[in-house]
Amino acid sequence: MTLGKFMPPHLGHQYLVDFGRNCVDRLTVLVCSIQAEPIPGELRHRWMREMFPDVNVVHVTDENPQEPSEHPDFWRIWHDSIRRVLPTGPDVVFSSEQYGFKLAEVLGARHIPVDCQRSLVPVSGSAVRQKPMENWRFIPPCVRPHFVKRVCIFGPESTGKSTLARDLATHYQTVCAEEYARGLLDHKAGRCDPEDIPLIARGQVASEDALARQANRLLFCDTDVLTTTIWSDVLFGGCPQWIKDLAEERRYDLYLLTDVDVPWVDDAQRYLPHARQEFMDRCVRELESRGRRYVRIGGSWTERFEKACRAVAGMLGEDDQ
Repeated sequence: MTLGKFMPPHLGHQYLVDFGRNCVDRLTVLVCSIQAEPIPGELRHRWMREMFPDVNVVHVTDENPQEPSEHPDFWRIWHDSIRRVLPTGPDVVFSSEQYGFKLAEVLGARHIPVDCQRSLVPVSGSAVRQKPMENWRFIPPCVRPHFVKRVCIFGPESTGKSTLARDLATHYQTVCAEEYARGLLDHKAGRCDPEDIPLIARGQVASEDALARQANRLLFCDTDVLTTTIWSDVLFGGCPQWIKDLAEERRYDLYLLTDVDVPWVDDAQRYLPHARQEFMDRCVRELESRGRRYVRIGGSWTERFEKACRAVAGMLGEDDQ
């Protein structure tokens, strides 16, 4: 067996588990968590099960002491927790930690050290938590959505949101979640009906969460579910409550609010050429009433891109301090 917090799982853990399962017929991985930890244990357990579907991954939720200095019976407590899930084992303990020798002794098992100097995969869980952008290459794909920075391009029609989102994704060598509604409504010549609103909301969320696994540190989102609620109110006089709730749950690290100081360009999916400022004012109210972080993006197309890049760079710089 091997055990750990896996907070979060990283490529060092990948190496440890792969090493172990290459040595034995059956490997058990214990994901050990307590309630006070910053990343929920259930989430870590789910990540590890996805990463290692052919391994016996067990979630241990006992509120055990974390250091021998915390309790005089530290080793007995951990012995009893492990024996509850492995009554007759383990035969071998794989570990990259110094405590592995003592743990194996307590369990009556053999200890096999694995890259204790962390020279093969130079990373730790605390390093990932503190500076995920710098340690991105060590974060497995299924874990990356937890750390990816989401930037929403938000605002009225015909203000260059889609172009800006794509250009930013290209600039930062990452992916862009395009506006799901546009593709959904294309076959209807742009007509939006009330029954389309739930599909738009679900599709937007599904696209963003799927692409978050492919993102390189940043995910640029061309609109969001909050925008869907605004359009539902404007077009149909209301919005289903579950969609409003979903909009409140979704979180973005930065909103780029595109201003209306550019010419209107008509197409089949644009509805309010004479109410752009009113729509802009509502966008501001919706963001400010929720305390969402946003930067207003106006000026020429070149100026908009430059302002957006500065805003994103500022967000990333603050997170690295």
